[in-house]
Amino acid sequence: ALWCLMMSVTPTRGCLLDLPWEDILVPHILCHLPLQQLLSLQRVSKSFQSLIQLYLANMRCFDSSQIGPAIPRAAFVNLLKDNEVLQQLALQNCSEWLTDRELLLVIGQNHHLHQIQLKGCAQLSRHALVAISLSCPHLRQLSLAHCEWVDSLSLRSLADHCKALEAVDLTACRQLKDEAICYLVQKCGRLKSLSLAVNANVGDVAVEETAKCCPELEHLDLTGCLRVKNDSIRVLAEYCPKLRSLKVKHCHNVAESSLSILRSRGVELDVEPPLQRALVLLQDVVGFAPFINLQI
Repeated sequence: ALWCLMMSVTPTRGCLLDLPWEDILVPHILCHLPLQQLLSLQRVSKSFQSLIQLYLANMRCFDSSQIGPAIPRAAFVNLLKDNEVLQQLALQNCSEWLTDRELLLVIGQNHHLHQIQLKGCAQLSRHALVAISLSCPHLRQLSLAHCEWVDSLSLRSLADHCKALEAVDLTACRQLKDEAICYLVQKCGRLKSLSLAVNANVGDVAVEETAKCCPELEHLDLTGCLRVKNDSIRVLAEYCPKLRSLKVKHCHNVAESSLSILRSRGVELDVEPPLQRALVLLQDVVGFAPFINLQI
């Protein structure tokens, strides 16, 4: 679209680049184009290169998926070298190239970040999380899913410095135990969404402390937390009146006796009631579901 617009202007009408860059082109035109296309436009002319560099320096959101997971390290650093106003940074599944060195260069000069996505970034270390906690005091959303380098000390740093956190994804952060989760929720009582999924070290202690410290909690993912039992689910029901969804699939020690309390409140659960599960299993076996009067 921008290329067609550029080619359509005539000398009598003036050049596209004659429009105010910061007031018109950057906020009202370039922001609607894919990042990959914007980078290609840098090759059109030196003027376009300067325009795109201005855009990159003022970009509020960077999502690596718009370019592709195989972006060169040097290219990533170069793209954001002049940017100090980023608010959202999404680098999920960049494990092939993203290390502490590249991330810290960006984090160190962007203190207004409130959303960071690092899912699957396996080459980072605890130093990355410490740097985030020290540089991003306004952070509200953080995904560290499948980042097994996250440990209790780096999580404590996050809790101490980022008290405005509302959503944290710690899926498969297998080093974390109840004590680390308890410290996080004690310091970050504004949490609305928390994932502790796929962590066999998380049990009732962490869930109960989360319930008592985070009354605004709306979403909790405990998928595969084998040590979680009915008692903590009952505490969750008592202390979290705003809870909207709970995932407890593969939590073999959580039964309907505790889930029914939440189910009666309309909380979305990822496991079906026992009767419904029985009907599904029966249908799988015999190929049809017999008529049963569910009102009985």
